[in-house]
Amino acid sequence: MNAEVIVGKGFGVGLTWSPLELAEVKTPRRIGSIWRAKGATSRRRIKFDDRAVCSHLMSRTVNGEFLFGPTEKEAFRRMMWRMAAFLGVEVLTYVVMDNHFHILVKVPERAKWLARFEGEEGERRLMQHLATLYSKKFIVQLECELREFREQGNEHAAGELIEKFMKRFCDVSVFMKELKERFSRWFNKQQGRRGTLWMDRFKSVLVDGEEALATMAAYIDLNPVRAGIVEDPLEYEWSGYGEACSGSRRAKRGICKALNHSQDLWEKKTLPRYRLFLFDEGVEGDDGGNPKKAQRRGGIARSARLQVRAERGNLDGDLRRRVVLRKRVPAFTNGVVYGRGKFVREVAERYREAMGQERVRKPKELEDGRGRFVVREEEGC
Repeated sequence: MNAEVIVGKGFGVGLTWSPLELAEVKTPRRIGSIWRAKGATSRRRIKFDDRAVCSHLMSRTVNGEFLFGPTEKEAFRRMMWRMAAFLGVEVLTYVVMDNHFHILVKVPERAKWLARFEGEEGERRLMQHLATLYSKKFIVQLECELREFREQGNEHAAGELIEKFMKRFCDVSVFMKELKERFSRWFNKQQGRRGTLWMDRFKSVLVDGEEALATMAAYIDLNPVRAGIVEDPLEYEWSGYGEACSGSRRAKRGICKALNHSQDLWEKKTLPRYRLFLFDEGVEGDDGGNPKKAQRRGGIARSARLQVRAERGNLDGDLRRRVVLRKRVPAFTNGVVYGRGKFVREVAERYREAMGQERVRKPKELEDGRGRFVVREEEGC
């Protein structure tokens, strides 16, 4: 890991910061551009404020360049967890690769999440929450502005100032925008570079249903295996599964939620079942039992799979239902929604209305025998 220290310009005279410390420095002042909209985008995001929804989020570096080493991946992970906690987005699992990342998130019902900031103590709790991301100086400045507005009898202006923060919560677009922007500023400072870091706006796929979530989580956690980086997904440090296996409570909690398990059952139920599921899902092609050949082909060796089965016991009855879509990667990356038919049709209709289309594209049923559907972006949604 890069041990270079950097003079903390603007963060304190005479202080030095390591790259990872700099990644966690709190925002020191009001930055209007953090929440300022930059105009309409070409692709509409379908959002549900009246219910909790899950999304698979992806983004790639400009030209697909391999820019991220261990320090960059660790800095991104720290920023990801921090921004997710601040913005009210739950990370279920993730992976940070050399030139892209995947994050599976759950966005809670907005009204329920924001209820913590209502009532007489609501504003005080909001200031405490803002202090998890912003510096003490920032909070003092914000409180002074609110006090001045109220002393002038301008409660409307005070309400608008608070609303600028409130509208950022529980929104995947805001989460991805702020995460990518903050990481870009950090990365460019470390590398002495300028300009865009990311190829384009992020991709997102809505995911519905317990089995769909499990399949999507496995697809994400298997990325390092399919890229030929590791033979066992737990060996990759910068993933939800790898972090959970190292003892991280937050990563364990995310995977348990993705599988609809209680976190108390991590050791007895979630870990053995999910590990076996990963090894079933990760087997690709006829590798003849050769781990290196399987790795080159982008999969897990059948011999490794059999070994894990022997270690974890016979869980076929529960797992056979979930071993699906091994050849259906486009549904995970180029789609708009993936899940049960009713939810997919609802999203397709909303997308038709948002885009002004005359007719709804019929969702395609995937050949997994479980009644799951997908609507893909290139089909007009």
